[in-house]
Amino acid sequence: MDFSLSPRAAELSERLWDFMREHVFPAEATYRDWRAENPDHATPPVLDDLKREARRRGLWNLFLPAVSGLDNVDYATLAEISGWSPVLAPEAMNCAAPDTGNMEILQMFGTEEQRSRWLEPLLEGRIRSAFAMTEPGVAGSDARNIATSIVRDGGDYVVNGRKWWITGAADERCEIFVVMGRTDPDAPAHRQQSMLLVPRGTPGVRIVRHLPIFGYQDQHGHSEIAFDDVRVPAGNRIAAEGDGFMIAQARLGPGRVHHAMRAIGMAERALALMVDRARNRHAFGGPLADQGVVRDLIAQSRIEIDQARLLVLKTAWLIDRHGAKGAATEIGAIKVAAPNMAAAVIDRAIEVFGGAGVSDDFPLAYFYSWARVLRIVDGPDAVHRRSVAREELRRERPYVG
Repeated sequence: MDFSLSPRAAELSERLWDFMREHVFPAEATYRDWRAENPDHATPPVLDDLKREARRRGLWNLFLPAVSGLDNVDYATLAEISGWSPVLAPEAMNCAAPDTGNMEILQMFGTEEQRSRWLEPLLEGRIRSAFAMTEPGVAGSDARNIATSIVRDGGDYVVNGRKWWITGAADERCEIFVVMGRTDPDAPAHRQQSMLLVPRGTPGVRIVRHLPIFGYQDQHGHSEIAFDDVRVPAGNRIAAEGDGFMIAQARLGPGRVHHAMRAIGMAERALALMVDRARNRHAFGGPLADQGVVRDLIAQSRIEIDQARLLVLKTAWLIDRHGAKGAATEIGAIKVAAPNMAAAVIDRAIEVFGGAGVSDDFPLAYFYSWARVLRIVDGPDAVHRRSVAREELRRERPYVG
């Protein structure tokens, strides 16, 4: 396996670090202060400034191979760098979820009309989108449980159901929902669901509430949405009836690499902050870095970050060569490994910072909340451990005894 970057990716990596140091990190305080004085889900103007600068530097839509020419191994390193500032950097580069996954869906499965109407403005960063799959009334860990109904009525589909934790729906720029629902309850389990494009302003679409994460209201929001007799043209269906589960799986493969690498970026920044604090904070007659217990926290963090990174890069390498199906076990493994590692490293950094670590003076508290959330989104840890174990039980061993 070769994880070395292509010349183009290496050059983009240096360009991205310059962008982060010169623009993104300095903008974090501006973003935070503006949000404190304005409505929760309004868009801080500094985001538009960052987007313009990212486009000027050629750091735009790098996640999409058809546009960027990068493979998954190349993009993984760039995703890690963006994870050092996970709120600002991915969106500044038009590489933020859920838009990335939705653009991948439209690129792979959308019609020419769907791409023209929705993919092009998403690629331009003129609008945002949301992916409506999870529901409050059923266990989201098993997508086959989805109860939202999508019923054909002449040239239309009628949607009824309720979704929640729909990331991006509170953002004023979110104009389209990709909705997963059940079109044929009598079909085989993996052929019952389909996906539709539902414009935000469609009659019957109602935002019920915006859900906080550990008390944080993210700018883009995570919302509960009701769909009451929502009627959309049949041409808004993505791919064929019954393809919903297949599309969801295709969407989640590379996306889990992106999430995992951004989590590694968060962990790297937490470690950097931990080391700086240990060097400059004094107690018991010297810097904290002189304490063996603090050195142990630093060393364990370095080891775990590097372990997780190697597993994610292996997964990206397998996807590049064999597709998501050829890396199914590894995709499940990184979904467990990276967020757990990040949460552990961030927790150690908080310990070294003490009370300051759980304040808003540093990014650690927010990082920790998101690392914990990542153990749930796109399927909880238990489901992925179940999948990894199932494959492990099927494997033949060269020797047992």
